[in-house]
Amino acid sequence: MRYKKILIAVDSRENSINVSKKGFELAKQLQAEAALIFVVDKSKAAGNPDAGIMPSEALIVLKKEAQNTLEQLIRINSWTKDVIKFMPEGLPKEDILKTAKVWGADLIVAGIHGKSGFSLWAMGSIAQHIILHAQVPVIIVPPPKE
Repeated sequence: MRYKKILIAVDSRENSINVSKKGFELAKQLQAEAALIFVVDKSKAAGNPDAGIMPSEALIVLKKEAQNTLEQLIRINSWTKDVIKFMPEGLPKEDILKTAKVWGADLIVAGIHGKSGFSLWAMGSIAQHIILHAQVPVIIVPPPKE
């Protein structure tokens, strides 16, 4: 199988630099099309009505953060080819898989953020969900060793 479309899943956490680097390296080596996805997590757009911040305003801030992160990752990686940028609103573990299917990704590159123990059990892992439910191969990029 030849990988023609690589979906690189990122967020605003530090490991996204490593994830994007690995994804762009693979795209270059395989002469594949690269796309970045940053899911605007609607569950984080609750806002704070007591402080005058409505959910719609919080969502605008999250969208701007996603756009800025994608642009920054493209610059950091000195990527000169066109990059498709997906910024769906929803839940990361669902929307990454949905976007991969709709776009026709052959490979997903994602990261893991070092969650372990109770927090992994209670919150689940986006990477774990993607691995278990993806219909294409998945590469997981670990956080850097400290």
